[in-house]
Amino acid sequence: MINALAPSDRSLLIVLVGPMGVGKSTVGRLLSKLLTLPFYDSDREIEERAGANISWIFDKEGEQGFRERETSVLTDLMKNTSMVLATGGGIVVRRENRKLLKQADNVCYLTANPTLLVERTKKNNKRPLLQVDNPNDKILSLLQERDPLYREVATLTVATDAHSARKTAQEIIRNLHSQ
Repeated sequence: MINALAPSDRSLLIVLVGPMGVGKSTVGRLLSKLLTLPFYDSDREIEERAGANISWIFDKEGEQGFRERETSVLTDLMKNTSMVLATGGGIVVRRENRKLLKQADNVCYLTANPTLLVERTKKNNKRPLLQVDNPNDKILSLLQERDPLYREVATLTVATDAHSARKTAQEIIRNLHSQ
């Protein structure tokens, strides 16, 4: 078991980025508990503010409308100095969002094999970008487009393929201690 950070380290902002299905929300909740920090999920915040789910927002406002909501939520959340934030997979596509993310102390890019991402997301019909004939090709395309953007904002990269969410969270904490 990794010990949480000392109380003097309470000002700690950790942002998790990466593709859909990589485990950002699950790992984020665990990090939050282990470090006794508040946890936020940008997609859940968007849904709460809109009073609707992400699929509905995509249907009614398109991806552009969703991205505008996402930037607004990120701008508000980044005013916090102590939290764990799990972001949506596409948060890095807007330059404005990348500038905001770079202000965080720790931006952790969670990665996974594309085959595993397809497996984790194939039964979830709440992911508008995967409502296509070939979700595998879509995931590969999104990864190709977004990987350089995730790397641009990341201060740490952690592969989640062979780790449980708990082991991934512990690895992130170990890296926080070594910085």
